[in-house]
Amino acid sequence: MSSQPDHISVRGARVHNLKDVDVDIPLRELVAIAGVSGSGKSSLALGVLYAEGSRRYVEALSTYTRRRMAHAPRAAVDSVEHVPAALALRQRPGVPGVRSTFGTSTELLNVIRLMFSRLASHVCPNGHRVPPTIDVAAEVPFECPECGAQVQAPGAEQLAFNSEGACPTCTGTGVVRDVDDAALVPDESKTIDDGAVLPWQMFNFKVQPAIVREFGVRTDVPFRDLEAWEREIVLNGPEEKKHITFATKKNVHDLNFTLRNARLTVTEELKRATDEKRLKRVARFLTEGTCRTCDGTRLSERARLPRIGDLGLADVTAMTLDDVVAWAPTVTATLPRTMHAMSEGLVETLQRMARRLVELGLGYLTLDRAGSTLSTGERQRVQLARAVRNRTTGVLYVLDEPSIGLHPSNVDGLLGVMRDLLADGNSVVFVDHDVQILREASWLVEIGPGSGTGGGRVIARGTAADLARSPDSLLSGFLTGREPVVVRERAEEAEMFDAGRIRLATDALHTVHPLEVDVPRGRLVAVTGVSGSGKTTLVLESLVPALLAVADNDDGAPRLPRHVRSVEAEGSRASIRSTRRRSVSTSARRSPRTRASTTTCARPTPPPRRRRAAASPPRTSPTTPAPSPARAAKAPAR
Repeated sequence: MSSQPDHISVRGARVHNLKDVDVDIPLRELVAIAGVSGSGKSSLALGVLYAEGSRRYVEALSTYTRRRMAHAPRAAVDSVEHVPAALALRQRPGVPGVRSTFGTSTELLNVIRLMFSRLASHVCPNGHRVPPTIDVAAEVPFECPECGAQVQAPGAEQLAFNSEGACPTCTGTGVVRDVDDAALVPDESKTIDDGAVLPWQMFNFKVQPAIVREFGVRTDVPFRDLEAWEREIVLNGPEEKKHITFATKKNVHDLNFTLRNARLTVTEELKRATDEKRLKRVARFLTEGTCRTCDGTRLSERARLPRIGDLGLADVTAMTLDDVVAWAPTVTATLPRTMHAMSEGLVETLQRMARRLVELGLGYLTLDRAGSTLSTGERQRVQLARAVRNRTTGVLYVLDEPSIGLHPSNVDGLLGVMRDLLADGNSVVFVDHDVQILREASWLVEIGPGSGTGGGRVIARGTAADLARSPDSLLSGFLTGREPVVVRERAEEAEMFDAGRIRLATDALHTVHPLEVDVPRGRLVAVTGVSGSGKTTLVLESLVPALLAVADNDDGAPRLPRHVRSVEAEGSRASIRSTRRRSVSTSARRSPRTRASTTTCARPTPPPRRRRAAASPPRTSPTTPAPSPARAAKAPAR
């Protein structure tokens, strides 16, 4: 009987800039592909190994199944032999939707909901608390010991905010949008006639001042001097028709117009906002806040009722993962002995799922943390932990720069994940630049020597010791420590703020406590810290939007984020550009050149369009009559 293959054989790989690459990749080993940026590392790992491994797996399925799956093209390679089914863990996982949380993306919440369905005390129809009972596991109704009423415990699905357990007000998102009254009248020193009510001016409802005058509202005095009842009519007045005299350029009309108060103007325009530009104009009048019905828990009242000890489902999901791991083993002792076996099974499952997440340094995250607020590094570690939990065997895992976003102190957890995958009989190939991880690989393949057309060749291969002895390796000096690390000369501390400073003060948000920070202007400033310490929150959710709010005073400009107390930017206004780590479009029409906007600069400027003479009347159809004043009155008054 023949022995099992011990390597993947790649011959004649020509994906992107690869130049007929021939290389053998050991199986069931930790293999690193390294090289300068743009040398062809990802082309070999993802464009050849992953592409062929996944394509051949799909081709092994039935024709019926394949017809319902996307077809990957064959890679530009002469042959790839002994490649297993492949899974890719990409560098930039997609940003989750509004309903995703840390608990749902890790699937920990599935187990916790099951615990609250099976192990909790429930409430009978008459409001009595019923102690935990094994009858819940049998999914049969049981009697309340207080009043004898039948109790049907909710299932796990009825406790899910993405399903039947959603709060009816916010539909399971935990947040609601409301009109910000302060933004409706930003300058109360103005009169209504002079444009104090901004939505009426911005959305061309300029007849509204004449309508509110018919309600008795004074429109020729500063808004701050209006009586409370006058303000109420302007902001929340009824949709009543009033007879007004409306003057146009050619005539004066007596018409009936309906009042559209300031708040209604905004909500109606929000419904009509079908593109980004219109939505931005409306957004300045809106504020996003915590849902008052569920207090941000996303859960319906019924889903918040089950209790394990003194805690409800919302209380547990508000805990950090570290706290949940400490709480779970205490659950069994609070239950009748007949429920201990069921409880221990659920607790063990929860602990096993949480272990790798904690080892990857994610124990500080609360389970109810919105998935969209997680950093790229946090999302990638969630993805890694989920891969290990699946306990596959014989699979090729291709990891694209798994150390991105990781602090050096978190690397051990990443290496632990890779070793777990290998221990289950899988193969791991990863692309990376971090020598701390590259040194741990049992086999390295270095692509180079340059980028683009200057790369695409295997210049060294072997163990870290083999590369250290290779005269062709550009990486060897960094693996051994012989090559010095180039460090930019720093400014003297006394000169750091010579060009000015940006001062930011915030309240607490996510993992960041209230802080005050000074950022020097005219300097290259790095914000660093362990993964999850709040770097992204500080820069992309606090500093950048605060500067945009100060620098841009045009219509639709963002206001200061709610958690930002103040921002002071000395000197003239500067252009603000935010470059996030996001996946770029995979459209067939996109290229590095179009993404860098160089194509736009290279295109010739089109000739100017001819303008019509100012006196030329607009074209009208001879069969279409002009709108009558009566018909105009039926439309919203503008």
